[in-house]
Amino acid sequence: MKKILVADDEERMRRLVCDFLKREGYQTTEASNGREALAAIEADPAICLVILDVMMPEYDGWAVCREIRKNSALPVIMLTARGEETDELFGFELGADEYISKPFSPQILVARVNALLRRVNAGGHILQSWPGLEIDTDARHVWVDGELIPLSPKEFELLVYMAENTGRALSRDQILNAVWDYNFYGDPRTVDTHVKKLRLKMGRRGEYIQTVRGIGYRFEVGS
Repeated sequence: MKKILVADDEERMRRLVCDFLKREGYQTTEASNGREALAAIEADPAICLVILDVMMPEYDGWAVCREIRKNSALPVIMLTARGEETDELFGFELGADEYISKPFSPQILVARVNALLRRVNAGGHILQSWPGLEIDTDARHVWVDGELIPLSPKEFELLVYMAENTGRALSRDQILNAVWDYNFYGDPRTVDTHVKKLRLKMGRRGEYIQTVRGIGYRFEVGS
């Protein structure tokens, strides 16, 4: 069974989320603050997804997410009592894969967990290589100039989707519908945030992701 870490300083909220996840067949482990969350992730390699509350003592959710993304693509879902658009964008900039505002339906949270893990564990094939870039969709690895680069699940899916549509101008709505495969009610600038981070991680190969003014983006490798 897949194990999920639920980190929230409210015991009632942790128990509620864990109960619904267990009904779905998941194992769960809990943390009441950010320090406990980081210790649990380091100690237990069986953890396959983390649900993080933003407002926690001993490192808030932002700090925990930032530490996770330093060396891991572990899927992260952020929970917050604040529904501000800027908070959501900040979460995505840090590398969060999903963002859910409180109060929320536990059934919706479980559906998001299921969808995210399906995408992470989906099989695939090795795409053709481009100069300085190779994508292995079986292992979910990306090499840039021979170096393995750490990508979050969303960053990986964004790159694969764009690479599979080489030469096509893709609108932000098209990208949202393809990469965020549920009814997404957030800001389309979420795409811009992920593209910016992806380009940075790809270094000079980030130029393969071109901006199409007034539309969105296009993956294209110059001759």
